[in-house]
Amino acid sequence: MFRKLILPVALLFCLSASAAAQKADTLSITLENVKYAYPVKFMPIHTEGQDIRMAYMDVAPTQHANGRTVILFHGKNFGGYYWTNVIKALTGRGFRVIVPDQIGFGKSSKPFIHYSFHQLARWNKALLDTLGVQRTSVLGHSMGGMLATRFALMYPQATEKLLLENPIGLEDYRQFVPYVTTEEQYRTELKSTAESIKKYYQGSYFTLWKPEYDELVRIGGGVTLSADYPRWAKVAAMTFTMIYEQPVVYELPNITVPTVLFIGKEDKTIVGKGLLSLQEQSLHGQYKVLGKQTTAKIPKAKLIEFDGCGHIPHLETPTEFLIALLGSL
Repeated sequence: MFRKLILPVALLFCLSASAAAQKADTLSITLENVKYAYPVKFMPIHTEGQDIRMAYMDVAPTQHANGRTVILFHGKNFGGYYWTNVIKALTGRGFRVIVPDQIGFGKSSKPFIHYSFHQLARWNKALLDTLGVQRTSVLGHSMGGMLATRFALMYPQATEKLLLENPIGLEDYRQFVPYVTTEEQYRTELKSTAESIKKYYQGSYFTLWKPEYDELVRIGGGVTLSADYPRWAKVAAMTFTMIYEQPVVYELPNITVPTVLFIGKEDKTIVGKGLLSLQEQSLHGQYKVLGKQTTAKIPKAKLIEFDGCGHIPHLETPTEFLIALLGSL
């Protein structure tokens, strides 16, 4: 009788341990349980009948304030948390650094609204106005590069320099990626797990995986365990549609501000890559080519390339990237 009880008790213990581990890994979809390196503040916004809020860090220079500001726009799968080394480098050189989580991302609200780069740019301009910043350099990574480009096109007088780190949108994805509805993309997003996210990051973002990148997976995977994850997934699908339907590539010649592209040459990012065959994938997302093509389109743009580096130079080759960034500022 005693032996018959052992297995159920052991099984119960394993299940309890598993549930406890999952609970420990679970993150809220507004990342309340993710600690950012600097204090986070919120700007209230009213849009489409909803009261929402935009999270941001406003970090003062640590020495020799130079009176200049840099605003950092994160990529689609990230938030302000992955900019820490860039913030430290910039504030150490006298810059004020503003780091927003875009609406729909990070610690900001996840509303069901019409997402557009124009609207996101306007909200960032409103944030700068609220903080009394009249002019700033704009550094945008990945999706943040598309947003930074739109910002510079809309507000050239407020943009001191446009700094693009492996921006997406250097091609018109509509020309070769099959269209999927937001609802179809939502169903795809719902299937995400920590394991699938790590596999994607390993294959798409870095040339060589390092243990410190696991923190990115912990955050990306942690929200998939939240009871509110369907809302996160829906917003992720909405912003996927925004990227697909709102290209900036045709307006690159209209940029009038000084522009620098920072390009990891091994990057092969394509939005909607999973919808393409391997042969089709090989024809697009080649940043060692796209970087040069894009630089030629933007008047007086400068190109800085990083060998052996993928989609996120500020994390994969941080020393080289920060030297290049500070030199460009």
